[in-house]
Amino acid sequence: MTRPITAGVDGTDESLAALAWAAREAVRRRLALRVVHAWRFQQDAAPDVAERDTQERWVRDAVAGAVRTLAERHPDLEVTADVPEGDAAESLVAAAADAELLALGSRGHGAVVGFLLGSVGQQVIAEAVRPVVLVRAGDQAAAEAGGREIVVGQEGGPDDSADVLRFAFETAAARGATLRAVRAWTLPPAFAYSPGSLRLLDDAGGLEPYETKALGEALAPWRARFPEVRVVEHVEMGSAGQVLLSAAGRAQLAVVGRRARRTAVGARIGSVAHGVLHHAPCPVAVVPHA
Repeated sequence: MTRPITAGVDGTDESLAALAWAAREAVRRRLALRVVHAWRFQQDAAPDVAERDTQERWVRDAVAGAVRTLAERHPDLEVTADVPEGDAAESLVAAAADAELLALGSRGHGAVVGFLLGSVGQQVIAEAVRPVVLVRAGDQAAAEAGGREIVVGQEGGPDDSADVLRFAFETAAARGATLRAVRAWTLPPAFAYSPGSLRLLDDAGGLEPYETKALGEALAPWRARFPEVRVVEHVEMGSAGQVLLSAAGRAQLAVVGRRARRTAVGARIGSVAHGVLHHAPCPVAVVPHA
């Protein structure tokens, strides 16, 4: 089944930036674009828009205007629009299930503060079963040009990061971009050592060579599948979040994983993804994986 690129919009500058980003990505991947604007009837609205039909017409007109703008920019792009009535987060999570990816807008105030995630964005990222990309207002097409890299974080073994690497390689291939694969490592506490782990480290020649080997093994099947993608392997000592943020400083997109599992307190984004989302200066893709 061919899935569309989906963009969630609400009329804000942030969501319109996400819509523009999604349209460019759909053109690159030769996919259709689906625009989703969830809305609720506001009973306490001003008298001139107090009727349900009036509010729905206003929302539909706004979406139609955005679609017309996209048609002018991308005349060959197939665009559809949905205006469901209901909870925004639930509607977007449902829309993401049928999408190649879901693009959302996120407020941000500079490279230091980064993204400001509202409750809707947090819920969608935590519960969506497909990749979600956060785009800030002011994101420009020019930022995707000039040979800038796509950065992806890799951890664990090949199976642990397969979905994340697949998304990163597919995106790099569609853009003709270099992919920087980042694996961070830290010195484990003394109690974490065991005879088995020490033997593995000895065989690899030490901690950093061991991590470099692990990254290479995880990348191998995807390099074979996407031979056209230039890959830079980046192994660095430090916390995963800080290493990724440093590498993403001049990236056109950062890709991070999120374990798709629920805890006693519900679905969670994860500390690394949370940190990158809040501080990366570029759009961030969060990819759920087992």
